[in-house]
Amino acid sequence: MDTRDAGRFAGKVAVVTAGGAGIGAATAARFAREGAAVVIGDISGRRAAAVAEEIRVAGGRAVSIKMDAASAADVQGTLDLAIETFGRLDVVFNNAGLADPALIEDTSVESWKRVLDVCLTSTFLGIKLAVPPLRRAGGGAIVNTASISGLGGDIGMASYNAAKAGVINLTRAAAVEYASAGIRVSCVCPGAIDTRATELLASQRADELRRAHADAHPLGRLGRADEVAHAVLFLASGEASFITGAALVVDGGVTAKTGLPNMLAFAERR
Repeated sequence: MDTRDAGRFAGKVAVVTAGGAGIGAATAARFAREGAAVVIGDISGRRAAAVAEEIRVAGGRAVSIKMDAASAADVQGTLDLAIETFGRLDVVFNNAGLADPALIEDTSVESWKRVLDVCLTSTFLGIKLAVPPLRRAGGGAIVNTASISGLGGDIGMASYNAAKAGVINLTRAAAVEYASAGIRVSCVCPGAIDTRATELLASQRADELRRAHADAHPLGRLGRADEVAHAVLFLASGEASFITGAALVVDGGVTAKTGLPNMLAFAERR
């Protein structure tokens, strides 16, 4: 990473939750490369510190904090750290997520609540607590990580489907509530992205899951974390100054399909 060509976010301060790996880490690095000072929060303080150190070694500005994005106290502490360390707050990327696959009848109430807490309540807290400092700064941008699983249903993923659908509509509600304060709120809806989440979900069958995901995407592969980061930075930047309430799909074409069979294989030739 080279920070010498910093541009779009020069002088800005960004907070990234779940920034210790995957999409969060790629986005934090990209913010820093484009000039932002970055606060990296993660449930793993070790991973967050490692990402911050990589940014600093490359010449960027970053600090880290161990935080649970579903905890109001931890979210507030992370935002406070941004202001105390760098003097302001301009962008918040609410990126925390969790899936616990099971059929609805086999999903425990505890699992249901935890998935909604990590995916949806964390986003609510990130918006709620960021609004006052963003308003004081004269505006800013909030970007949330939703999913194409918030646009449709998946077998065994009901809690995740419900939580991510909630993130999308919470994003819209926040966008219309805070537009007059100069605060834009949008979300990204990734398809399958090649991150450590694959190992967490599939364990010994991770490679098989990767192949299945790749086959499901018209582009024929999984997405990369940096490809989602590009979309996040666009939504957070001045280039998206007339965009708010958007759900930007980054899915290699998955949601472009109806799922119906190829009709050319059945249609009579004329």
